[in-house]
Amino acid sequence: MNNAMEKIVLYLEYPFVRYALIVGVFIALCSSLLGVTLVMKRLSFIGDGLSHVAFGAMAVATVLKLVSPTILVMPVTIIVAVFLFSIGRNTKIKGDALIAMFSTGALALGYLILNLFSTSANLSGDVCSTLFGSTSILTLSIGEVRLCILMSIGVVLFYCLFYHRIFAVTFDEDFTRAIGKNVKLYQMMIAVITAVIIVLAMNLAGSLLISALIIFPALSAMRIVKSYKAVVICAACFSVVSAFIGIAGAILFSTPVGSTIVAINIVVFLFCAGMGKLCMR
Repeated sequence: MNNAMEKIVLYLEYPFVRYALIVGVFIALCSSLLGVTLVMKRLSFIGDGLSHVAFGAMAVATVLKLVSPTILVMPVTIIVAVFLFSIGRNTKIKGDALIAMFSTGALALGYLILNLFSTSANLSGDVCSTLFGSTSILTLSIGEVRLCILMSIGVVLFYCLFYHRIFAVTFDEDFTRAIGKNVKLYQMMIAVITAVIIVLAMNLAGSLLISALIIFPALSAMRIVKSYKAVVICAACFSVVSAFIGIAGAILFSTPVGSTIVAINIVVFLFCAGMGKLCMR
């Protein structure tokens, strides 16, 4: 134990380790906040769908050799998120079928584009890193760290300022609409924030594992507490701690960062599920 702590202290002297921990904690916090809303509205799978859309946009940005892929990935993901949250409800293809269509379509097209047009000498490695976030979190520049921190602060401020509106939209859209609130506006805002979180989280967990950061903390919190506010607070705590331990563990044991964080989240969920059953007796 002491040896592990000494290694962590030693690694913290390196800027890339500090950057990874800072970004990981901020992303985990944002993911858990919106995750509670998405889980309660039965939209958990939308995170997976948007992450695959982001992968497709990332593939196009890679082929175009954009200096900052976020310039393309962010607006594309936001547009699809808005569509899935609003317009998608009025189409003939609804719900999980529409999400699955975007998810599989974007993933397949993105991989096809990379294979046809990419000039990378290590295509398989690049795809693996994008899908699973194996090393990208450890190669962040100071500019990317600052951008992530600013966006994360914006997400947290939005959630705090509109907490009561988000609560109302989460539980009863019809009642919220009946009292004169603009439900569609808040839905659009939630869609945009969700897309921002998905794009930010790609560096942490990769496209295939992002939904785990959204789902597991919320589900873990729901096992042991019942009120909405308590679930949000517990989910945030679980997510931040899991991200910190996961990143530190990945650095210490040379394991993939995204997979390690998800594994810690699974352990936390199993512990909370056990505690929940014990408390019910």
